[in-house]
Amino acid sequence: MQLNQFIKQHRQDWERLEKLINQLPKQKSSKIIEEFQHTYQKVSRQLSYSQTFFPNEDVTNYLNELVGKAHNILYQSQHSSWKQAYHFISSKFVGLLVEQWKAIMIAMLLFCFGGIASFFAVVENPAHLYGILPENMAQSFDPESLGEDPAAVDAPVMSTEIMINNIRVGILAFAGGITFGLLTVYVLIYNGIIVGAIAGLFFNYSNSYVFWAYIVPHGIIELVAIFIAGGAGLLMGYKLFVPGKHSRGYQLKTQTIRSVQLMLGTIPLFVIAGTIEGFITPADISLEMKYAVAVTTAIGLIAYMIIGHFLLRKRALQQSTV
Repeated sequence: MQLNQFIKQHRQDWERLEKLINQLPKQKSSKIIEEFQHTYQKVSRQLSYSQTFFPNEDVTNYLNELVGKAHNILYQSQHSSWKQAYHFISSKFVGLLVEQWKAIMIAMLLFCFGGIASFFAVVENPAHLYGILPENMAQSFDPESLGEDPAAVDAPVMSTEIMINNIRVGILAFAGGITFGLLTVYVLIYNGIIVGAIAGLFFNYSNSYVFWAYIVPHGIIELVAIFIAGGAGLLMGYKLFVPGKHSRGYQLKTQTIRSVQLMLGTIPLFVIAGTIEGFITPADISLEMKYAVAVTTAIGLIAYMIIGHFLLRKRALQQSTV
């Protein structure tokens, strides 16, 4: 290919990349970013061709500078994305939790209501277990042999399955808000009923200490994540049921954005809980060590909330002084 032909064939790509270089810092929509990356890759290949066949021509120097500018813009965009992710995890997520703490507490109370009711039902009459739990689940528990063979557990597979299941429960809890919160209420109470019934079974066998040792290491983080997802669903349902001055369509849009942000924040919690449940919960360690892990997770959550609240106030103070 001749130089003039090369320039004529690819000039539009170069002009488009120049335009995107000026446009991207101002408009960071997904469409523009995708077009920028695609055009940047095309021009980079053209630069390689030019360096091979036209190494001493001005067009090669021009393309080298153009690709260099595009690379810097792309790097800054990626760096900004990491900063946004850090800002969300370190403080914004905590701010969202503080804003809707009442809904989270209601979610916790609904779960506890189901759990306490089923616990006393099974303690009063063990046969109630088979009326509360699905038959295959009720028959799978053996209160006298819990944790006797930790080596039989495939930890990686178990961890992955648990994470997927917990995230599914969380998504169902927050998405239930679109049913005016009715599905969310059902998910919270039902999951509480399941835990309470199993706890009642182990209580009847005087084996509660062992049972809770296998629950609380992962359960603290897992339940907090479910309460957050459930609180998001309840808040959405309430705003749809009582929209106030705004339309239900506006409330749906606003609360969906908030709920999705909260759901994204719970995913790391579900991952941590699933990892603990897959690797530490069935591990051949003392029950006291399992309880120690539970205490550590609780302290970690409290510390995260305190630090996040501090960073949130610090950023708010910095913005008010600007």
